[in-house]
Parts: sequence; structure tokens; C-alpha cells
Amino acid sequence: MTTGWTWRYDGYDPERERLVEALCTLGNGRFATRGSAPECDAGVLHYPGTYLAGCYDRRTSAVAGRRVENEDLVNLPNWTLLRYRCLPDDGPPGDWLTPDSEYLRHHDVQVDLQGGVLTRSVLFRDARGRGLRVGHTRIVHMGDSHLAAQLTLFRAYGWSGAVEVESAVDGTVTNSGVERYRHLEQHHLTQHRAGFDPGGVAWLTCRTADPGIGIAMAVRTVTRPVRPAREAATSTGTVQTYHLPIGPGRSVTVVKTLALRASTDRPAGDPLTAARDDLDRAPAFPGLLATHRAAWQRLWEQGELDVPGEAGRVLRLHLFHLLQTLSPHTVELDVGVPARGLHGEAYRGHVFWDELFVLPYLSLHFPEVARSLLMYRHRRLPAARDAARRAGGTGAMYPWQSASSGREETQELHLNPRSGRWLPDLSRLQRHVGSAVAYNVWRYAQTTGDLGFLHSAGAEILLEVARHWAGSAAFDPELGRYRIRGVVGPDEYHDAYPDATTPGIDDNAYTNVTAAWVLARGIDLLGELPDSRRTELAERLSLDDGEPDRWEDVSRRLHVPFHQGVVSQFEGYGHLAELDWDTYRARYGDIRRLDRILEAEGDTVNRYQASKQADTLMLGYLFRPDELAALFARLGYRLDDDVWRSTVAYHLSRTSHGSTLSSLVHGWVLARQKGADAWRYCEEALLADVADVQGGTTGEGIHLGAMAGTLDLVERGFTGLEAGPDGLRVAPVPLAQIPRFAFTLCFHGHRGVRVRMLPGRLAVRVPPSTQDPLIIVLPGERRFTVPPGQERWFRL
Repeated sequence: MTTGWTWRYDGYDPERERLVEALCTLGNGRFATRGSAPECDAGVLHYPGTYLAGCYDRRTSAVAGRRVENEDLVNLPNWTLLRYRCLPDDGPPGDWLTPDSEYLRHHDVQVDLQGGVLTRSVLFRDARGRGLRVGHTRIVHMGDSHLAAQLTLFRAYGWSGAVEVESAVDGTVTNSGVERYRHLEQHHLTQHRAGFDPGGVAWLTCRTADPGIGIAMAVRTVTRPVRPAREAATSTGTVQTYHLPIGPGRSVTVVKTLALRASTDRPAGDPLTAARDDLDRAPAFPGLLATHRAAWQRLWEQGELDVPGEAGRVLRLHLFHLLQTLSPHTVELDVGVPARGLHGEAYRGHVFWDELFVLPYLSLHFPEVARSLLMYRHRRLPAARDAARRAGGTGAMYPWQSASSGREETQELHLNPRSGRWLPDLSRLQRHVGSAVAYNVWRYAQTTGDLGFLHSAGAEILLEVARHWAGSAAFDPELGRYRIRGVVGPDEYHDAYPDATTPGIDDNAYTNVTAAWVLARGIDLLGELPDSRRTELAERLSLDDGEPDRWEDVSRRLHVPFHQGVVSQFEGYGHLAELDWDTYRARYGDIRRLDRILEAEGDTVNRYQASKQADTLMLGYLFRPDELAALFARLGYRLDDDVWRSTVAYHLSRTSHGSTLSSLVHGWVLARQKGADAWRYCEEALLADVADVQGGTTGEGIHLGAMAGTLDLVERGFTGLEAGPDGLRVAPVPLAQIPRFAFTLCFHGHRGVRVRMLPGRLAVRVPPSTQDPLIIVLPGERRFTVPPGQERWFRL
């Protein structure tokens, strides 16, 4: 349930608790803590977790008779743990209380999105009518990225005595938050040390196993009334026990303040010393809360997206979680876009292609953050070059799953929970991730005007990806065209032809068309570089004089398969069997993971025209219809509106939507062509995590690409907004369900540009500055200017 700026869950439902924990996660871009109940250890119902951006550990596991390596985002020691029980004057000690206690009478969880504050309110009452109300307030500080705090308030009703409180720091945690990973090595922390400092400070240090990142937590516990603690430390944690007098009219507070440091912090130093210093400087809870709220206020002003109604409230939640994962603090870090945020352990915290859906929003609001995420890719360019060489190719081949080093982190085997079988994982053949990285480079530069980046790190990325595609394409004399074989497209279901002995499929339309786009942009970029920089890059990359000519040839003659008058997903797709969709829906209900269903039946989705998510139609997400038609024309194909509409209808009817990105992309594509079902898919994208449409996956971590993608869908999709060197192009495709909205953006040096969309009207306000007037381009190439310090209205 949501109201205004508050996201709330009334009542306690153990079946949804992990969903609540994920959606109530608090973070600041450097680390995040799941919204778990402080009273509870990890178990079937509850899963506390704290994750530090970029903190990965590599372990080897024995799976299905094989030794496999996996690199995981590490679950750090649990700093939130706070156990308590009642010690009444007139009776024996009570049980340790948790939301699962038989005495629970009320439970309420809510997040103040505006201030980044999580509160839990719990009421317990025993058979004799004695009550204890407990309120937890938690923050992960958005101003100081090393701090977090938790205040707990106890009130007694109908009894007097004491409340016994154990404030603990638990270093025995493991990575056990995803059931299907249970066979993998879960222990990532080693060399624990723990102890106490004066002033109620407990500390814990440990290291990851490989590469050995040092972690230090210092936690200060302060009680009111002040009482001494009984302190006990083990090799893996600390416990501070307090007996605090309580009664009607005599409340008790316990405040835990965390300082989290790592050996990867800059400047380098001893993490424990730094954590102790952070605590010494940290004010009491009221001061922390005030500065934390102020930091959030600045973020909301810069990232504003104001949409009325329920859709707007969900979008605000999505933006909240995006900013908790990727904030201005991210600029200081060497991290990419974790597909499941810092909210859980699904996908092992890896970086996929989700930045394709995240960077458009960030580039318009937080360009420095977008640039830092692209630099994560640039720093891993040597690893991408090595991967290309090992595969017998040239240029740079980015991995489908990346983590710390930039090597391929896609698992070799994956578990089908339906059949219990471990199967080869061929998703590493999704070479299109390289095109996504290059596309992000280009679009970021177009949006921000950051030619310094485009002509330096960005050029190296884009040109090396182009070089890889030129080397991967093999000429087929019979077709008179180039082909790219043995890949997997965004669909992911089809990783081989039926009964084939070799993996991959040939000429995936999305892969080939985006490869042609990258090659064309590489040629354009070489042409616009200053002579000195072009010469320098040619020497740095050992770029042969004849390579651009090959790029030109390949970019115009890559093969794109068609069948029945529509663009095929890949060569031979039209020859696959049709699936009896109605039968499978009747038999299983939810068939989003059709691949698992068919494998459990002894069949394979490779035999059918059935896709997990948008594949060919991803082209309609990346490119406007006129851009797409021009791309196909460059390749020598005709793609008019009729062919594209037929292509959309054909593939949409054969998609199971097994990814949260599927509804997002289809909503975008249908909105662009003003399709009748556009809102249906847009709404599903909005609710994907909120309603946990995939049946339990959100509790393992949010879907960051889908969340950020919904923000971008409103800002760029519904407005038709494209930012480029010729100005802001606006060509609205409004939906009746969201007739009016406003947002603030950054563009080519202008900060705080406010755009308001109303039915039939558009307003643009440019803040006062020394910048040139902002150029607005409306349909029909109508060009207008908005000088700094003014607002103009346009009829659409």
C-alpha cells in the first residue's frame, strides 16, 4: 500500500517478508542494507543482508561432478541484529520476541521515500495483557557514505520491570539468500577478529577469501537510560547485553551507529582505524537523521519525475531504489550496474547489459554517475580485448556477466528448479552486450555533449567493439552478405538449433543490426575526431588503414533474415515448430519460464517459435521507427511501417515474458506505434517488482533495469524525447493513463531544465545561466529556442 511519499506494508505476512525486505532496502550508492527485521537471523522467512558495491569474492564449488568457479557480491556481517525480551517484576523472563512470536498483535513497515527512512512498528501482548511496543528507525546515510544508524524505541504497557537487549554484530553470515544456489560455496568471509572499544563501540574485521578485500565494521551502541553492557566477543562477532528499566511512562531507546570501511576505499589506509575515526566524528541520531534527509532532498531535486496518481507513486519507489544503488557516491567507485541492485544475491550481484536501460535516465539527471559507469567498462577494456583474442577474434568482446575483473563471470552450469537438473549455461554467447556498451557510450555523449569522454575513453570502447564485429562477420558468397554465427540473442531461450551438436544460433537479427549500427558509428567517430587524436588512436589501437573500409562494407552487407514478411529472430526461426500456447497456459498457468517447463518435460524450447523476452523487438526500443528504417535501408532492406507492425505483432504473440525487461520493452515499442495494448505492458512493467510478478524473485533482489527503464519510458518514451547536438527533440506519444507529468533534466551544460507535458501542450523552463539558449525541435522539424531564465509553452 502506498500513500504520498510513504511505501507501507500493514500486517505481518511471513510469506511476503523477503519481498518486504528487498523493497524496503536502504542504500547510498556505496552500500545497502536489506529492510529486514532487526530481531531475526537469516532463515527460511528472513534474510538480513548488507552489500558493499564492488565487493566480490571468487570461490570454487563442486557441482554435478564438476569444479566450477563463481564470483559473488558478498553478504557482509549483520550489523542490525537486536534481540530483546521482557523481564517483568512479577514473573519469569519472557521469550525472545520476533515478528513470528505468538504474542505479535500489530506489525507495520514503512519507508519514507522522501527522507530515505525505514520504520518498523511492532506490538506484542501476552495472555496477561502485558504489552511491549517496539519501533525501529533505520537509515543508511546518503550524505556520509560510510555511515548507517538504527534507533529502537521500547514502550511498556501494563507492566514494569526491564527489557533485556542484545546488540550484536554477526560475522557468521553466508551468501544463502537464493535457494537455487544452495549447492554453491556460500562462505566468503574469513580471518575474523572482533572486540570492543570504550564508549559502547564493538568492532569486527574480516576479509573476503579471493581477492582478499579487508572489511571493518565499527558499531556504537548507546542506550537511554544509560546502563553498562555485559560484553562478549567471539572470533566471528560481538554481543553487548543490556538490562534497561522500563514501565508505563518510562520508555527505552537503543541506538546503533555503523561505520563501514573496506581496504578498497580511497585514500588507502587501515579500514578499522578509518571506521573508528568515522564513529568518533558521527553525531547522535538526530543529527545524522537531519543531514541524511538533507542529502536526499538534493537528490530528489536533481532527479525529479512528477507523475500524478498510483503510477507516479510506483515510479517514485523505482527512482528511490535506483538512487540507492547508483548515487553521486558511485562516481568515486569502480563499479558497474548490478542487475539486481544492492538488494540481494540473485545473479550473484553481477553486471549484465542492464545499463542499457539505466544510463538514459542517469545521463539526463546525474551525468557524472553515468560517466563513471562507462568508465567501469573502459577500465575493463583490456579484459575484453583478451577475451576476443582467446576466442580467435579481434577488438573487444565484453562478457555477458561481469564483476570485479571484467572477465566472463557467466556460470558454466545453471539449475532448473523444476527438474532438479544442472544444465550447461550458454548465455555467455550473448555477444550483443558489446553493442550495448558501445550504444551507451554514443548516447551518453549525444545527451551530455561530453566530447571529451567520447573522443578519449569512449572512442577506445566504441572502436574496439566495432573492430570485433568486423572480425566476427564472415562473408557468405552464396548470400553475398556477411554473417555472424554461433551467438545467443536477448531472447536467451534459443541457445542452439534443434538436435545440433554445436551451441549458438546464426544471424540473430538484433545482434546483426546493432553490430551494423556500431560499425557505422565507428566510421562516423573516426571522421569527426581531430586529426591529432585520430592519429594517436590509430597508433594506440594499432588501427590498420584498411580497417574502416571493411567496417563500411560489413555495416552495409550484414545478413538480416526475414520470413513470412517479417523480420526473423534468427536464421531458421521460421522453420521451428509452433507452440500450443493455450495448452501450456491451461496446464501450468504461469509459463513465463517456459524453458524450465519444457526441459522438465524432457523437451527443449529450442524446438519452438517461443521467446523469453523481446529480441527482434529490442530494435524498436533502441531506435525510433525512422532510425530503424534508415538502418535497414543502409543494409539494403525495406522496413516500412507495415512490415514493422507485422513484425511486432508476430513476435509479441510468441513471447512468454520470462524477464521483467520484456513488458518494459514491449510497452515502449507499442507506445511508439500507439498500439492499443501499450498501457497493459507499461503497467506490468511498473508492477513487476511491486507485485513480484515472477513469483518470488523480487525477494532475491530488485530488477534495476526494469525499474530505471520505467522512469525512462515516461521521460523519453511518452515524450519522444531525444537529446542530441541539434537540441532536444520532442515528439510525444501520450498515453491516456498518464496524460500529464513533469521532470527536470540536464542537457549540454544546462542544469535544472524543467519539462512539463500536458494534453496537447509542452512547457520548457530553462534556469538562469550563461549558457546559450536551449534548442527545442518539434515534429515537422519546427525549431524553437528557450533562453536561460525563461519558460516557453508549445502546442503539439
